[in-house]
Amino acid sequence: MADLALARKVFETEAAAILALVPRLDQRFHDAVALLQQCRGRVILTGMGKSGIICRKIAATLTGTARRRVFF
Repeated sequence: MADLALARKVFETEAAAILALVPRLDQRFHDAVALLQQCRGRVILTGMGKSGIICRKIAATLTGTARRRVFF
């Protein structure tokens, strides 16, 4: 049961973190999404360490939206 309690705590923590982002969505978010939608070329993502892992995940997500992307 300890695993179940830990899993619940992790989900609660992650859900709270996502909900905390909602009030921070503003025009900058809208502008970033608009730039991606208007992009006619490739979206290039790069990073090292943790930022590299995040960039790979974003690149994978963009693949699902039919956006041409490259990760270096």
